[in-house]
Amino acid sequence: MLSKEDQRRFEQITRYLRESDPAFFARLDQRARANRGRYLVLLTIVLWASLPAMTVLAGRVAGAICAVVLLANSALLWRYRRRWL
Repeated sequence: MLSKEDQRRFEQITRYLRESDPAFFARLDQRARANRGRYLVLLTIVLWASLPAMTVLAGRVAGAICAVVLLANSALLWRYRRRWL
C-alpha cells in the first residue's frame, strides 16, 4: 500500500510516461487485457468441469445456480472474445 504522497507521485510518473510514449502504454494495455481473458477462459473451463461434482455434492439447486452463472459467463466470453483473446 502506497502512502498518499507516493500514490500522487506514482500517478505523476505514469501520466508523464503515458504522454511521452503512448505506444508503450498501448502494448501494456493490450497484454494485460489478453492475460485477463486467458485467465477468465481458464476459470470458465474449470468451473464447467466441476459443475457435475458440485451438483452431486451441493444439490440440484446449487448446481442449477452454478449452471446459470456459467451460461452467463460463457455468453459474455463469446460476446467479447475479440477484446480479450
